Amino acid sequence: MVDLSTRVLEAAKRLMAASTSASPSPGVAAADAPLPERVNGTPILDVIRKAGFDDAASARCVGEALGIPMITNLAERRASATFLEKVPIAFARQHKMIGLASDNGHLPVAIAGIDALPQLRVLSRFLGVPVRPVLSSERDIAAAINAAYQARTGAAQTFIERLDRSEVLGELDTLNGHEDLLDVGGRAPVIKLVNLVLFEAVQARASDVHVQPYEDSLVVRMRIDGVLYDSFTVPKHLQDEIVSRLKVMGRMNIAEKRLAQDGRATVQVGDRAIDLRIATLPTNFGERVVIRLLDKSCRLYSLAELGMEPHTMRAFRELIGVEHGLILVTGPTGSGKSTTLYAALQQLNGKEKNILTLEDPIEFRLEGISQTQVSEKKGMTFASGLRSVLRQDPDVIMVGEIRDKETAVMAIQSALTGHLVFSTLHTNDAASAVARMLDLGIEPYLLASSVVGVLAQRLVRQVCPNCARPLASPRDQFARLGVMDDGDGTTFREGAGCAACRQTGYSGRVGIFELLVVDETVRQRIQARATAADIKATAAAGGMRTLRDDGVAKVLAGTTTVDEVLRVTMRTQV
Repeated sequence: MVDLSTRVLEAAKRLMAASTSASPSPGVAAADAPLPERVNGTPILDVIRKAGFDDAASARCVGEALGIPMITNLAERRASATFLEKVPIAFARQHKMIGLASDNGHLPVAIAGIDALPQLRVLSRFLGVPVRPVLSSERDIAAAINAAYQARTGAAQTFIERLDRSEVLGELDTLNGHEDLLDVGGRAPVIKLVNLVLFEAVQARASDVHVQPYEDSLVVRMRIDGVLYDSFTVPKHLQDEIVSRLKVMGRMNIAEKRLAQDGRATVQVGDRAIDLRIATLPTNFGERVVIRLLDKSCRLYSLAELGMEPHTMRAFRELIGVEHGLILVTGPTGSGKSTTLYAALQQLNGKEKNILTLEDPIEFRLEGISQTQVSEKKGMTFASGLRSVLRQDPDVIMVGEIRDKETAVMAIQSALTGHLVFSTLHTNDAASAVARMLDLGIEPYLLASSVVGVLAQRLVRQVCPNCARPLASPRDQFARLGVMDDGDGTTFREGAGCAACRQTGYSGRVGIFELLVVDETVRQRIQARATAADIKATAAAGGMRTLRDDGVAKVLAGTTTVDEVLRVTMRTQV
């Protein structure tokens, strides 16, 4: 008995033979001769899939039947620049095809099956080159499309230079579902421009995009690795249209220009979802807009990847392993506090622990952990939410931020009643967190009994590995850090500047940390209402490494530079 797959292959071959009398399109290689696409009214691919083949096997069967070559590892092939420039991603996705680089005059186009063969003729006429079909799985083609279109950069500036006022449409499209930043074909010019700018920001790993109006121009700035850079200058006459488009994306009132507004949106970059928090503010030259970008597909970091020195790492692991107490993480906005808390929660996460969080907003989804969004407009504050969380029999609680006395009191009481509580404060160093809690009205004896440790942190930019070069340690630069030793002849590193780091010499960031462990000596200083400087001196005498000390160690290791350590620690010295 002949199995179904054999019958399908024979049917496909008969169809191929029957079609040879038809003349193939002059722009398509012979393998793309006109073919009937169905067997007894059913598409060939559907028949093959019903036979029990997976996606790759289906493509392989069609390839064997029709003599079309099969590519098993599409990720190793480079995409065609012509295809990416001229073919909208929506067309490529709809027909499941991607053009591949070639130097023989033909354009190889990977397709998932014969359903796309008729579109190859259209593609050949559109591009003006003969195309040659090759087969691959739908999964590999979808991944290749996303990767290829995401790799394009520089399109926004080119588009700005070519943009004509007459092209700008008065009616802005509403955002239906998730806007895909890769799909700019056929868009109104302003919508296309906004998508391109956001796409460039995602590609550059920017955390924020600033749309800032001046008297005669509109400047787009991006915060990359914690530092703002001017990225684009847009003609002033497009300001209102661009701001209106961003308001539409954020579901804001485009007619209201005198009041500040907040909005949120979600966009797609291929298979990645990016959350946008959009805030407008009226200024003397018009509304300015700041967009915070949060890539929900970014992976979470483990404790070992944060950059802690071994001694600090061991001490912090011991702290988060206690049964109850309050652990505070401090630092300014954007210093990586949430990343550290998420890493600690992942370390503790297990079936034997009940972990709950109160966040504003929820930045990352943690598997196996119950996360609650705080909303003061709806009456769910950190303090009221904490009361509710305590009725959920928690082992570990994470409170996004201690902002007021009520939240501080609840966090202290939770720690004293047998729970391990994590939270954050905005202070310059670890010792200042104690002073801040006292300022909120917490009694010294309660604070000394509940707090087990305070971790202060900053983020410093790392020397770009692609253009790093040795730099003999100048004694005067090292002295700027308050260290008289010049590192015993240690050779530092600096970045010369390259395309990979946008000529900055830096790529990526790493944490520097200051861990204050509340031992008996520090506890006595807290009960005595000692100043932050006294507590810091006591902890340093007990072996605490300050933020500056940790920064010096990373300079000596060649990870960062003296200027970076000075930039983020200048105000932390007490």
